[in-house]
Amino acid sequence: MLDEDPIAFLRGRPESSAAYPASRTQPAQIAFDRRELNQILNVYGRKVADGEWRDYAIDTLRDRAVFSVFRRASEVPIYRIEKTPKLARRQGAYSVIAATGQILKRGHDLARVLRVLDKGLRLVEA
Repeated sequence: MLDEDPIAFLRGRPESSAAYPASRTQPAQIAFDRRELNQILNVYGRKVADGEWRDYAIDTLRDRAVFSVFRRASEVPIYRIEKTPKLARRQGAYSVIAATGQILKRGHDLARVLRVLDKGLRLVEA
């Protein structure tokens, strides 16, 4: 088990198909790749350093991958970053969703979608 590729394990695909007959393999799951996780964790690290976020969870499902952000571990997520490849040709595979369910940003480029989380309060002078 430890010798298997962890990314292949997360996606539900065995490393070698010879060891598992096709009828016994699990359906593929959607997951974030290394580049996507780096981008997400860069934003997450900045927000943790600012004291805004404290915990996260990653869910790999059949139709999407979800990175949930929590202010406290016992609460509901304040933001969800979702990757839904089925929507890649239409609105874009990536979206940021608030705790209320409102889609804050959706698009094809993850870096551009994540910018919605970096927008902070601005001082308005009167």
